[in-house]
Amino acid sequence: MNEILSLEPQNIWKNFSKLNEVPRPSKKEEKVIQFMVDFGKNLNLETIVDKVGNVIIKKSASAGMENRKTVVLQSHLDMVHQKNNDVNFDFETQGIQMYIDTDGFVKAKGTTLGADNGIGVATIMAVLESTQIEHPAIEALFTIDEETGMTGAIELDETVIQGEILLNLDTEEDDELTMGCAGGLDVTATKKYSIETLNGDFSSVKVDVKGLKGGHSGGDIHLGLGNSNKILARFLNESLQFKAQIASMNSGSLRNAIPREGHFIISASTSEVENLKSAFETLKNDIHTEFQSVEPNLKIEISNTEFNSYVASFDETKKFTFALLSAYNGVYRMSPEIEGLTETSNNVANVVVGNGEMKILCLTRSALDSNKKLLSETLKSTFELADFTVTFSGGYPGWRPNTNSEIVKLMEKIYTEKFNESPKISATHGGLECGIIGGHYPNLDMISFGPNIYGAHSPDERVEIKSVQKFWNYFLEVLKQTPEKN
Repeated sequence: MNEILSLEPQNIWKNFSKLNEVPRPSKKEEKVIQFMVDFGKNLNLETIVDKVGNVIIKKSASAGMENRKTVVLQSHLDMVHQKNNDVNFDFETQGIQMYIDTDGFVKAKGTTLGADNGIGVATIMAVLESTQIEHPAIEALFTIDEETGMTGAIELDETVIQGEILLNLDTEEDDELTMGCAGGLDVTATKKYSIETLNGDFSSVKVDVKGLKGGHSGGDIHLGLGNSNKILARFLNESLQFKAQIASMNSGSLRNAIPREGHFIISASTSEVENLKSAFETLKNDIHTEFQSVEPNLKIEISNTEFNSYVASFDETKKFTFALLSAYNGVYRMSPEIEGLTETSNNVANVVVGNGEMKILCLTRSALDSNKKLLSETLKSTFELADFTVTFSGGYPGWRPNTNSEIVKLMEKIYTEKFNESPKISATHGGLECGIIGGHYPNLDMISFGPNIYGAHSPDERVEIKSVQKFWNYFLEVLKQTPEKN
């Protein structure tokens, strides 16, 4: 960890290291909220915690910058918790174990790193504690629960912010200026089933899928990566010809992470098991061929396992399999206006079967409310045909681009002058809090930017060291050139 503190800019890496010592899972941010409150109060800065737990720290303009527009610097405190199955780690009690890789990145040992959005938080902290940086009046807004519901942004107090410009530090490409994003909706399908007890000559088979890349269900959904839930659904479908019945399944985790690993256990007549496993091996080879270029580390393990006699009926197994196989996953529509941008998608994120209940969790995203509604209703229809109960929750709006944005034009100019090339100005399919915050404060002029972060929402998450340096230098110049008050 000490090697991290030698990196430049030291003020960012110091604060990032301190932040990563604090457990900060979504919906359990008590420790990191207190950490930020202590930070602000130790600097003798006005520090506020609103009703939902967002932390706001205010700092006056540096000398000579009093006539500039007040800037809201915004990042979220929570992080996605993902780890490899073979890693023993407790996110609620342990700090992230960081290291410098030889390829110029900071990574974590077998877990997510928290650079999303910890680098943004650390950057804001560096400004708040500095006595040297030129800046306008600052309102630092640290939101909670961005990753699993946008709760902090949705329930943001509408009286705590007076700024005119919002800089969101949650974009993950250092040559990109983001001026719009997709909205999202959680789709949850649940079903109770009667447990049958198998008596007679039956055996159980387990199928494990692991080694997939995973990633951000918004930013990476267009890459054609493997989804453990959809791969396992194909094996379940193959098993139906052998009258197999599902005993349990656990695959994927968070809605905003493409599922990397999972397994199921099925039980079937012992006389059919070898034929079933042979069919599985054929399917396994086909899937490896399909994904060999994009998922080189994919592993599918087919094995006998301890007999599980408690299963769903064959009819329930069949309905569940067809629902999971049919549930739309991946890109639904590309943007007709912005080349290469995903407009609408769905991530079949988490599937759990056992103890008499089946549950399928999805996250539907779209830049258009109409297509978000269409795809979520399509999923609902699929699941209800299999007798699931479907609920919608956690909906949040997209952020419509403002083509006349003063801050976008200024930051484009600064970037071009500083780096001798034009930035990419675009919208993102990932979820950002700007659209929600803009609903509370409709006059805010907003933009999002940040350093290069790869593999977010997976244990492969990494942040590029030289990109953080580039981002920091650019960020300081933006603060220095903030527009004057009208």
